[in-house]
Amino acid sequence: MTGRCCYQFRARDRSLALGVQTRIMGIINATPDSFSGDGRLKAKDPVRSALRMAKSMCTDGADIIDIGGESTRPNACAVSSIEECRRVVPIIEALASSGIDVIISVDTSKACVAKDALKAGAHLVNVVQSNALSRGLLRIVRDHDAGIVLMHMRGTPRTMQTKSRYRKFIPEVLRELDRAARTALEAGIERNRMIVDPGIGFAKTAGQNFMLIKRLNDLNTLGFPILVGPSRKSFIGTLLGLEPSQRLFGTVSAAVASVMTGAHIVRVHDVLAVKQAVTVADAILSGGE
Repeated sequence: MTGRCCYQFRARDRSLALGVQTRIMGIINATPDSFSGDGRLKAKDPVRSALRMAKSMCTDGADIIDIGGESTRPNACAVSSIEECRRVVPIIEALASSGIDVIISVDTSKACVAKDALKAGAHLVNVVQSNALSRGLLRIVRDHDAGIVLMHMRGTPRTMQTKSRYRKFIPEVLRELDRAARTALEAGIERNRMIVDPGIGFAKTAGQNFMLIKRLNDLNTLGFPILVGPSRKSFIGTLLGLEPSQRLFGTVSAAVASVMTGAHIVRVHDVLAVKQAVTVADAILSGGE
């Protein structure tokens, strides 16, 4: 169990204190092929369905809503920038104009999608493939004073599970995240607009995912807030022998463990259950103060 470093994170005109209270990023998948079976494109009216879901998440305690239009599950096929924008931009526009006080995040690695999403009202770009950062994407984030999440990954969703061999696992994850962060800083993105994510489930075995959560505090050496996304992922299913829809208790356990080892933000599908659990974890970390 360890304390967390404190930060004042900024994303455009939004500010979020990190370090005392665990923050929740709620997931909205504007896709037909989400691994967890919750893709909003299956709805009759995807925009209305996503907006209703976002409002519910905010009521349950979400601080950030993360909207993605391309599945990053293992072996997922890429979609075009045009299709990805078609999926996410109307949802972002609806959420931005709804009056809900929440940070809006777009989950993308494409510069043109990030640009259109920020124009529509997003505050934060959640970059899964920070191993392949484009100058264009970084320039767009910088020019909009947006926030950015840099997630550790190797390869692409189609190839990442073949790239889980490391000589020294934790040091290599740290080194590759540090390289991405330095690239973003050199592009002119301010340090207080950056978050790092060790990439649970991306180019990692089940055992490596558990080790990452145990060793999250090592990421403090990078000097940025830490986001973790364990929600419904296969390392939980591998351990418990459960399908994604049955992994709530495992997700809650992983989220609480992540908080106790240094996470500032947890990215989840089930906001209410995780919010209650991490609130108790926060009270334990603070000694009841």
